[in-house]
Amino acid sequence: MSKEGRPDVPELEILSVIGFYGSVYAGLKVHPDREHFIYPLGNTVIVEHITSHRQYFLTGHTNDVSCIAVSNSGKYLASGQITHMGFKADVIIWDYSNKELYCRLTLHKVKVQSLAFSPKDTFLVSLGGQDDGSIVVWDVKSKEAVCGAPAAVKSAGTTYCVAYCNNDDFKFVSGGDGTIRVWTLDLKNRKIPAVDCNMGQLKRIVKCIEVAEDDSYFYCGTTSGDVLKMNIKNHILSFFGPEKDKFSMGVTSLALVKTGAILIGGGDGTVAICKGDKFKRMKSAKVKGASAITSLALRGNGHQFFVGAANSQVYLFNFAEFTHEILSTCHAAAVNDIVFPAESSELFATCSRNDIRIWNAGTGKELLRISVPNMTCHAIDFMRNGKCIVSAWDDNKLRAFFPESGKLMYMIEDAHNKEVTAIATTSDCKRIISGGGEGQVRVWEVSRNRQSLVEAMKEHKGAVSCIKVRKNDQECISASEDGTCIIWDLQRFVRNQVIFANTLFKCVCYHPDEHQVITSGTDRKIGYWETYNAAAIREVDGSMSGSINGMDMAPDGQCFVTGGDDKLIKVWNYKEGKVTSIGKGHSGFINRLRVCPQQKLIVSVSKDGAIICWKYPVC
Repeated sequence: MSKEGRPDVPELEILSVIGFYGSVYAGLKVHPDREHFIYPLGNTVIVEHITSHRQYFLTGHTNDVSCIAVSNSGKYLASGQITHMGFKADVIIWDYSNKELYCRLTLHKVKVQSLAFSPKDTFLVSLGGQDDGSIVVWDVKSKEAVCGAPAAVKSAGTTYCVAYCNNDDFKFVSGGDGTIRVWTLDLKNRKIPAVDCNMGQLKRIVKCIEVAEDDSYFYCGTTSGDVLKMNIKNHILSFFGPEKDKFSMGVTSLALVKTGAILIGGGDGTVAICKGDKFKRMKSAKVKGASAITSLALRGNGHQFFVGAANSQVYLFNFAEFTHEILSTCHAAAVNDIVFPAESSELFATCSRNDIRIWNAGTGKELLRISVPNMTCHAIDFMRNGKCIVSAWDDNKLRAFFPESGKLMYMIEDAHNKEVTAIATTSDCKRIISGGGEGQVRVWEVSRNRQSLVEAMKEHKGAVSCIKVRKNDQECISASEDGTCIIWDLQRFVRNQVIFANTLFKCVCYHPDEHQVITSGTDRKIGYWETYNAAAIREVDGSMSGSINGMDMAPDGQCFVTGGDDKLIKVWNYKEGKVTSIGKGHSGFINRLRVCPQQKLIVSVSKDGAIICWKYPVC
């Protein structure tokens, strides 16, 4: 049995995390200490130092984080999550100074939509999602619910956001589809009576709310591309605008600056400063490469502010000059593969939907992005000489790129009858072995100017999930979801051996001496096999829950690493078949992982778009 539940197994040290869950509205926050920003990644809340980039990880949610709030004093953080239909969604309050869980609050169903702290940190108000439709006020000190109420009248739609007043612990506002309400907390009677704001003939869907510093007005960003200015005292619409120059694809985020200006983020990637009752644009910038602006986070009085985009990019803006620079990038979709160049641990490449990216392993900075719009890259590999990146795509094509510029070197059309799912290269850099969704393994003779099919080997009945080539280029092994691993002769293009198991094989690895291979898949077992006759040597339990999707052998052959649907990285002693270290940090299913050639790092990638670098342990 694996030792994953035993406390005596040491934990792997996380060196860095590349990732930001940009689709969470108002998910990027700057802490009042002005030195850290807070953001979600899967089911983890990350606190990162702005200059040193040191990261702290707050783990406790069982599913993806859906909203974040920071108290005015900075003492507390709060985060809500989304969960499966019929289950309760937790709100967690964190003690910021100790970076630990303060309390867990459970009442909402399916999703927590929005959170807000009262000015003096006395109360936390939480808003449930579409399937819950309730607002609950919590006492932070006693860790209990004070009262709750439906978020809107039955005739109105979903409520999307909630915001507290800046000077009154007993008043907050909410907005959504055809509903804007001002709430007053009656602590004595444990009620929260609400007053619906009068918008006249105006019909709007509110996505974000900001309250003025003196609590006289609050501002609502709408999907129609304008901003509403509401009077808190008489609950009447004061102004709305801009009338003509509306924000394309809606107003998705708001922030109020001390000067009285309003920062507005649009659904088309526009960031603008507006002033006056008509919300006239004073300055505007279209953020290149960004999708919807989901977060605007002021640092201090707003001389700098951070912008978070839905495609998981973070930008730093200078307020006075209104210029911006990209601060961090990451994949916005599941990362499908990771690979190091031969003999190099300084950089690595990852692939996802729409792109391939090359990263600096030490700093976590993106060095190069190769974009292929609307396509998903399933697998990548570096040629051994480092002059080419080859990739497998879901449009049935193989693409090769120059690693310095990212320009296309060549493309093989219709490389497979279905999507290309696996790829490997030979050490002489003359051949590519590819696997397809139809089960074929194909060998290609490639050069910069000519690419030709040498042989198509048709034995697998299911998609090929992984291919590994021997050092002498005379043999390769392919793992398939049909329950077989086949060792192929690359000289005669025939099957040498076949491994059968009652599983969907996801990964396979040669031991460095190449006398044995290890396999794993959906049955959660790790199998050891002889290469010369495909005889089973041993089988160990690789996971308590979920399939094993990724596996890699350390260059010295003493250890190997695995990762999968249990979200754990495990380092195994090869000879003993026992877990020596466990890495906890991923919040999504792990798709692939690699040990760097110098055996200093383990890099793992997951379904939630996260890339985590781990310190390689002493086996």
